[in-house]
Amino acid sequence: MKIQPLHITKIGGKILEDEARLDQVLRNFVNLEGHKILVHGGGKRASEMSRRLGIEPRMHQGRRITDEPALEVATMVYAGWSNKKVVSLLQAGGCDALGLSGADGNAILARKRPVGEVDYGFAGDIEEVNTGLIRHLLFAQITPVFCAITHDGQGQLLNTNADTIAARLARALTPHYDVHLHYCFEKPGVLTDPDDDDTVIARLTFDSYRQYQQQGVITDGMIPKLDNAFGALRHGVKGVVICGPITLNGAGTQLYL
Repeated sequence: MKIQPLHITKIGGKILEDEARLDQVLRNFVNLEGHKILVHGGGKRASEMSRRLGIEPRMHQGRRITDEPALEVATMVYAGWSNKKVVSLLQAGGCDALGLSGADGNAILARKRPVGEVDYGFAGDIEEVNTGLIRHLLFAQITPVFCAITHDGQGQLLNTNADTIAARLARALTPHYDVHLHYCFEKPGVLTDPDDDDTVIARLTFDSYRQYQQQGVITDGMIPKLDNAFGALRHGVKGVVICGPITLNGAGTQLYL
């Protein structure tokens, strides 16, 4: 039996807040052939909401520190407004979608990250993906839309990096599908100059990534994104691309081991 294609697309918080870009990426996403899963963040809106509530967001190396008030805000934004907005737009585009957190259907089980040099609070590290549930939804032609909230199976919600969720979904589903992973954000790809969209690195190997990182060319939030992306490749994901909303169908930065 020919293995079926599966496209897993993660969209960032800045795209969620830009109506034109969001419309573009969702139209491109709907037109992808085969099964589809969408994963979204929402950090920009979560940070704005936190400040409106008098809670200053805290970050460390591109990752959010999630104390209890921050977790409440993240859940409201990610699993609430952002998730349902994306689902409603996909439905309007003719894509039958179902919004999920990791707690729904026990889809993604995680554990609270141990305290190390940094206490990330209620951050969740993924332990298990319920591939049976996800495959059932895909077989029924339903597109899962995952937000960045997971759970520990004991009633505790956890904030889990959306890039990580996309990568772990891709890794878990690789035995069953021909998986392609797209990280879609506001830039057209990985740039050598973040202020110049014409400096896209078209081909990025793991060795060149480490060199760019050592040189300070690739920094901040792009590092965990690429760490997750290369991890997915090492676990058998067919292809990984970092791209912008207009270039979802192929262009951008293609990753290679």
